[in-house]
Amino acid sequence: MELKNAVAVVTGANRGLGRHLAAQLLERGATVYAAARRPGTVDLPGAIPLRLDVTDEESIRAAARTASDATLLVNNAGISTATSLLTGDLDAVRLEMETNFYGPLTVTRAFSPVIEGNGGGAVLNVLSVLSWLHPAALGSYAAAKAAAWALTDATREELAPRGITVSALHVGYMDTDMAAAVPADQKADPADVAVQALDGIEKGLPEILADATTRQVRQSLAALPHAA
Repeated sequence: MELKNAVAVVTGANRGLGRHLAAQLLERGATVYAAARRPGTVDLPGAIPLRLDVTDEESIRAAARTASDATLLVNNAGISTATSLLTGDLDAVRLEMETNFYGPLTVTRAFSPVIEGNGGGAVLNVLSVLSWLHPAALGSYAAAKAAAWALTDATREELAPRGITVSALHVGYMDTDMAAAVPADQKADPADVAVQALDGIEKGLPEILADATTRQVRQSLAALPHAA
């Protein structure tokens, strides 16, 4: 997909990776709706602030009506509560699933007819290496991201005949608020991750693996023994 003159909607665009994606899309010549629960927190020159809460279906429908010229959707908004599946608060588990799985699903359902009506385009889902690697300490986050990986694969097949490509961005820790407690040498630069993500969209890649850890884990999946 050519990003110059594209019209992008980026969820969670007020900070972190979302802000880098929105900024670099602007640099590549796209029009950008910078979506956030509180659009007043969007401070990116040239971007169009857009109210969108991925857990609020009415705000999603309203955003799709406003951004009726969209050709690219970036499902970036997400949360991590570091909740154990067995002992953690079930409300926190549900919130992660609502935000990280049902959120991109509902936003994609709202915007795919818009993108199709504008001649086709692309969807990028920001996932994680934890789509495939499931540590107990991050069980609810990993479960939600694994579900979002399945969502990505299924909607890729469903949307292809409608002229919409669907890509997954997988990455480990990034230098953002979500990973503030992680040592700096273990985190990727979100600006670099954004470059790889946007290059991947332009190439139509189904999966974009943004760091060495993610590439290693992805490769290891093929080496897992098959069940007898």
